[in-house]
Amino acid sequence: MLEGSYHVSRDLPCACEQASKWICYAFQVIEHSKGKRPLEDVADIGLRKSSKLLDVQEKEEAVQCHYGLSLFQEEHSDKQHDSDSHSDSGSLIHQIGRDLSINCLLHCSRSDYGSIASLNQSFRSLIQSGELYRLRRQMGIVEHWVYFSCNLLEWEAFDPIRCRWMHLPAMTSNECFMCSDKESLAVGTELLVFGKEIESHVIYKYSILTNSWSSGMKTNTPRCLFGSGSLGEIAIVAGGCDSRGNILSSAELYNSETGTWETLPSMNKPRKLCSGVFMDGKFYIIGGVGVGNSNGLTCGEVYDFKARSWTEVPDMFPARNRGAGANDAPAIAKAPPLLAVVKNELYAAYYAENEVWKYDKRRNLWITIGRLPEQATSMNGWGLAFRACGDQLIVIGGPRALNGRFIEINSWEPTEGAPNWNLLGRKHSGSFVYNCAVMGC
Repeated sequence: MLEGSYHVSRDLPCACEQASKWICYAFQVIEHSKGKRPLEDVADIGLRKSSKLLDVQEKEEAVQCHYGLSLFQEEHSDKQHDSDSHSDSGSLIHQIGRDLSINCLLHCSRSDYGSIASLNQSFRSLIQSGELYRLRRQMGIVEHWVYFSCNLLEWEAFDPIRCRWMHLPAMTSNECFMCSDKESLAVGTELLVFGKEIESHVIYKYSILTNSWSSGMKTNTPRCLFGSGSLGEIAIVAGGCDSRGNILSSAELYNSETGTWETLPSMNKPRKLCSGVFMDGKFYIIGGVGVGNSNGLTCGEVYDFKARSWTEVPDMFPARNRGAGANDAPAIAKAPPLLAVVKNELYAAYYAENEVWKYDKRRNLWITIGRLPEQATSMNGWGLAFRACGDQLIVIGGPRALNGRFIEINSWEPTEGAPNWNLLGRKHSGSFVYNCAVMGC
């Protein structure tokens, strides 16, 4: 997560108050675009009414600029038949110029970007260039969406602010990739899905800028079953297995802005089926299975970016072997630790007893703070997603019953008390979550 980040407000952004009468034009752009088919919405074409950009105290100003809105609408309508060079002016909202236009669009919800991009070539080029997302990241503006797959090669997105479901375009790959072990991570404006085809490991990349899949840049060391985490435009993958099944200790850093992989120093211990998180400006790799260790690793390792070195943290995750609820399944059959970091605090979903745990950094131990949602069932941890989504914890899962073909998304913003889960959405779907990632941009 980005430090100092916040969800997009439904009120008028203070950065645009200096030109409040022109904000009406930006609002009209969104409203006008609602009649167009958005680029990033396949199943849910009919968008909800746009979030209000004017709060109650600004209604008087809104009335005053009603004439300006009407004028904008008339001008936009008159220019529909004009040449591309006329309608696709680089000034975007030409009454206020390019800079103020971009400043207003930065504070719009990214849910509206697909519709805005459909207005004309200038808006489409701006959205697809990624410039808005780079500026949002610099300003600390971020919205988190959840991406998950409950059916092979099919992905969906969920906007927790508007509680809106979206289908992604279908992936095009062969049956070998479809049946292979897959990992996923979201970094920058990309969703990366790792798998294996007939002869080699491959990466498929989904871009929210173009709403399309393409081949991603391969890692320097092909791998699967690794731990990973992302922070803004960078991500780290560590450990895993190579194409021959050897357990790896190597790690790599991916920069989504340049599309390149950088080899990092190797960890102290090789491990697979591990989990990774960013916390306190460092990257942690936790748990997993090591060489000749059938019980699983209880230690973690932390990577310091300044020192460019790994430090082992003993007994950082002994949780899966604790309590009477722990089953006798071998470590290789269990899912990687279900971990999430919110506000630099580490949480775990202990699926054996359906509990939520919080990590005490000072004492290096886990404390039970409450229960997972009722529908949060799994098969040794597989099929259940537990993620950080901005300032909230997100649990995605469904019942294992034959007639329970639906998926639920529950959220909770951690407080001092026990978890009080809020049901954000439910829909008919496969109830087994194969992969899940959260994208903040």
